[in-house]
Amino acid sequence: MNTLIDIRHDLHRHPELAYEETRTSEVVQRELAAAGVAFVGGLAGGTGVLAHIPGGDGSPLALRADMDALPIVEQTGLPYASETEGRMHACGHDGHTTILIGVARELAKASQAGTLGRPVTLVFQPAEEGGAGAKRMLDDGCLDGSIIGPAVERIFGLHGWPALALGVLASRPGPILACADGFEIRITGRGGHAAMPHLCVDPIAAAAAVIQSAQHIVSRRVDPIMGGVLSITRIEGGTTHNIIPESVYLQGTTRFLDPEAGIALHEGFDKIVSGVAAAHGCAAEIDWHDGYPITYNAPEAYDYWDTVTAEAFSREQVQTMGPVMGGEDFSYYGEQIPACFFALGLCPAGEDSMPGLHHPSFDFNDEAIPLGIKAFLAIVNG
Repeated sequence: MNTLIDIRHDLHRHPELAYEETRTSEVVQRELAAAGVAFVGGLAGGTGVLAHIPGGDGSPLALRADMDALPIVEQTGLPYASETEGRMHACGHDGHTTILIGVARELAKASQAGTLGRPVTLVFQPAEEGGAGAKRMLDDGCLDGSIIGPAVERIFGLHGWPALALGVLASRPGPILACADGFEIRITGRGGHAAMPHLCVDPIAAAAAVIQSAQHIVSRRVDPIMGGVLSITRIEGGTTHNIIPESVYLQGTTRFLDPEAGIALHEGFDKIVSGVAAAHGCAAEIDWHDGYPITYNAPEAYDYWDTVTAEAFSREQVQTMGPVMGGEDFSYYGEQIPACFFALGLCPAGEDSMPGLHHPSFDFNDEAIPLGIKAFLAIVNG
């Protein structure tokens, strides 16, 4: 049987982007079959896998792992570095998948021995990185008992966390990760010769004013207790030094942990963009893209997680973390049933830091694999 570290390194060597995780899915199915675990593949567009492990009369729960990689050029220099140019596991999904394979092995043994106290569903989902793979798994019926196993009553997920020390777990009740919406803006004026700006309507000047004015939305329109983020991350316009362009394109994101903050952000931004552009004689078009919902930990699921993991580890190792403005499609599961998402410390002992998520030098810490398995088993056996 392949060791878990061998599996993780193999997955890291062969990263696949959202909805392209064919090889990764095959590895998962191979390992589930070897462990004697029943599963159904081909979900969520073709690469999702749902496994079921029968148990006793306890309430059915689910554990989730995401499988996709990112379009990043790896710079780790590792012997098992990505062999696919421009693709790498920079967010640790190779580690998440490996952990859930390890959990499957242990739960299969307990099930076969008659000591597993509840049925467990294992969700191996594609396309967390922007593809909303969780939603497609839900649309296919991964939690309602229509594919394999009974309907699930609670779901738990983890994420490797470079900012936490190895051996530490952390979570919080309520919102833990933000809603992450996106926007595109086209500001249109009238182009012409840069030497004769009075004959033009300059969209670059309008865009600059929009960018500066937009930052007042967070500080002056959103309740400071709620908070929020508005970032304009891309601007394109013009072709050369002596032409005022016809239009300018902007792109960016809003992040919030409270729906009311999201409403204030969106409404305020719409008014700023259209009003400031109009004041400069330009027209503005805004196209909003709904992102992942707020990742919300149901209090009852969080309290259960906090109790059972503190018993399996120690109270000092199980910590409370503040909310983070990143987004996660685990949020979709929490809209269906009580859910809890938690962080698994990755930073090696003796180190103050390590490369962060989505960094070209990031690598999942293999020493965290047994700890992730231990945390999931504590949840199942609690």
